[in-house]
Amino acid sequence: MAYSEAQKKATSKYISKAYDQISVRIPKGKREIYKAYAASKGKSLNALIVELIEFEMRCDEFEKQD
Repeated sequence: MAYSEAQKKATSKYISKAYDQISVRIPKGKREIYKAYAASKGKSLNALIVELIEFEMRCDEFEKQD
């Protein structure tokens, strides 16, 4: 199925309204390794990064409660 210019524009507009964007710098050659690891977990690289950050934040909150 073709992805029309109107669909591209609508998707881009939605993403810019609904999401913030950050950039992460990693050592050369690691991107594909990280992507493969995320895929082995059934996730995108973005989803894995967000999940790990959220997990770390929950751990910190738990430690503060002790």
